[in-house]
Amino acid sequence: MLKIERKTIVAVTAGLAAAFHMFAAYSPFTALIQRPIHLAFMSILGFIGADLLTKGSEPSRSSKYLSTLLASLTVLSCIYLVSQNQVLVSRSGSPTTVDLVAGGITILLVLELARRFTGYGLVTVSVFALAFAFSGPYLPGVLAHRGYGIKRLIEHLYLSTEGIWGIPLGVSAQFVYLFILFGAVLDVAGGGALLIGLADRVAGKTRGGPAKTAAVASAFMGSLSGSAVANVVTTGTFTIPLMRRAGFKPYFAGAIEAAASTGGQLMPPIMGAGAFILATWTSIPYGEVALAAAIPAILYYVALLMAIHFQACKMGLEPSTETRDEEVWSRIHLLLPLAIIVTVLIQGYSPMRAAFWGVTSALVVTWVRKDTRLKWKDINRALQSGAKGAVQVAAACAAAGVVVGVASLTGIGLRMSELIITLSGGNLFGALFLTGLGSIILGMGLPTTAAYVVLAALGAPALTELGVPLLAAHLFIFYFGCISNVTPPVSLAAYAAAGIADSPAMKTAFTAVILASVGFIVPFMFAFSEGSSPLLMQGSPLEITQALITGIAGVTALAAAGIGFTRRPVVAWERILLALAAGTLMLPGWETDIAGATILGLILLRK
Repeated sequence: MLKIERKTIVAVTAGLAAAFHMFAAYSPFTALIQRPIHLAFMSILGFIGADLLTKGSEPSRSSKYLSTLLASLTVLSCIYLVSQNQVLVSRSGSPTTVDLVAGGITILLVLELARRFTGYGLVTVSVFALAFAFSGPYLPGVLAHRGYGIKRLIEHLYLSTEGIWGIPLGVSAQFVYLFILFGAVLDVAGGGALLIGLADRVAGKTRGGPAKTAAVASAFMGSLSGSAVANVVTTGTFTIPLMRRAGFKPYFAGAIEAAASTGGQLMPPIMGAGAFILATWTSIPYGEVALAAAIPAILYYVALLMAIHFQACKMGLEPSTETRDEEVWSRIHLLLPLAIIVTVLIQGYSPMRAAFWGVTSALVVTWVRKDTRLKWKDINRALQSGAKGAVQVAAACAAAGVVVGVASLTGIGLRMSELIITLSGGNLFGALFLTGLGSIILGMGLPTTAAYVVLAALGAPALTELGVPLLAAHLFIFYFGCISNVTPPVSLAAYAAAGIADSPAMKTAFTAVILASVGFIVPFMFAFSEGSSPLLMQGSPLEITQALITGIAGVTALAAAGIGFTRRPVVAWERILLALAAGTLMLPGWETDIAGATILGLILLRK
C-alpha cells in the first residue's frame, strides 16, 4: 500500500509541477513566489521520490519516514515564504524568530537535497562559504571582513533574492524544468531514435560521430540562446542520451554537452547579450567583435571535436555501419518542436516562452503518427523522467545560491576583482591570471552578462594600461566569464548536463573543464599579442592564416594531451610534451611555431 501511495504522490507531484511551470512560463510570478514553489515541488520529488525516480525501488521504512519529514519541512518553509511575502517585504531588516527558524531549516534542507543528488563536493563548498561568512574578523589580508551573525546570514540567504532564491534557482525555475520536460516528452515519443538516425546519416561513418554531431548542434543552439544552461537543457535532453547510446560514459557525454553549450556564447555570428554589451561598452561595431571572435571559436570547437575523436579511438569505438532511414522518416515530424524553439528564440522571446511553446508543440506533434502518439502511461513516464533530471539541477542551483549569497554579502567577489589588479605588481601575466580568476569567481552562479559588466568596469582599464588592446582586454574578460559555466565548484552548465546524464556532478564538471581547456588558454594568446592580434583577425592575411593553422595544430595537441591518445595511447611524459607543443604552437611568432611543430611531429612519428 505504501509503495502505491508513494508512486501516486510522485506521479501527482510531477503532473502538478509541470502544470505550474507551464502556467508560470506564460504568466510569470515574482521571484519570491515562483522560486519557493519550484523548490517545494522539487523537494517532494527529491526527498519522497528519490529512490523511485533514480533506482525504481522503494527505500527502507525508516528512510521513508525521514524523507517524508524532510520534504514536509521544506514545503512548509516555502509555503511560509510565499504566504507571508508582502509582510516580509514590509518588515525587511527586522526578521522575526519564526522567519529565522524557517530560514535556517531551509538552508539545511537545501544542503541535504544537494548532498543526495550532487554528492558532497558542492555541499562542502557551501559549508566553507558559510564558515567564511562567520569568521570574517579572524581572517587575514584581503579575506578579512566584518563578519556576519546567524541572524544576518539567514536573512540574506532566505529572505532575499541574493541567496537560495537567487539567479541559479531562478534559472532552474523559469526554464530548466520545462526544457527537461520537453526533451522527456520527445524522447518517449521516439525523438532519441530520430536523432540517432540523423546522426548516423551525418557523421556515423567517423569515430565518435554521434558525439561530434551533438557537439556541433549544441554549438549552434548555444550561439542562438546565449545561455549555456538553457542550451544544455534544450539540446542536452537529446544529445546526451544519443552519446550514451553510442558508447560514451554518462559523465563524458554530459561533459561534451556542457563544453559545447558553453562555447556557443563565444561563436559568431550571434554570441548572446554579453557580446552586444561589449560592443556598446567599447564603441567597437558588433560586426568587428564577431569577426574577431571567429578564430578563437574555431579553435575551441576543433579542440572539442578532436578530444571526442581521440576518446572514441581510445575506447575502440567503431564507426556505425547501420542505416536508420526508416527511423528517420517515420519520426521526422518530431523535429518541428525544435524548429519552433529556435524560431521563438531568434524572434527575441525569452527561453521560458520558448520552452512553453516547445512543450506544447511536442505534445501536439506526437499525434501526427500513430507510432509516436503518447498514451497516458507514456505521458506519466515523460513527467517522471523530466522530474528526475530537474530535481538534480534544482538541488545544485539552490546550494549554489548559498555560495553566491555569501559572496555578495561579504563583498569578496568585488573586492577580489579590485585587488587582483594591484596584486599583479604590474606584471602582465599576473594581471591576466588574476583577472581571469576574478571573472570565474564572479561567473559562479551569475549570468555571463552580469559577470562581464562587473569585471569590465574593474579590470579592463588595468589591462589596457598594461598594454593589452581594448578589444582583446574585453574579450579576455568575456571569455572567462563564459567559461565559468563549466568551472567547479559552481558550474551550472555542467550540473545541468549531469542531471540529464544521470552522472556525478563534480566528475562531469571536471571532465568538462578538460574538454573546454582551450577556452582558458586562447584568451592569454591573443591578450599577449603586441599591438594587433592575428588570432582576432587583426593583421595581414599571411599572419592570420599562420595563426589559424598553427592554432589548429596546437589545440589538436592539447586535446591529445588531455585524453592521452594520438594514434596510440601516450604515456605521461608524452602528454607533458604534447601540452608544451600546444602552448608553443598557439603563441605568436615563427620561432615558437617551429619549436611546437617539431615536438608534435616527433611524438606523432614515435611508434
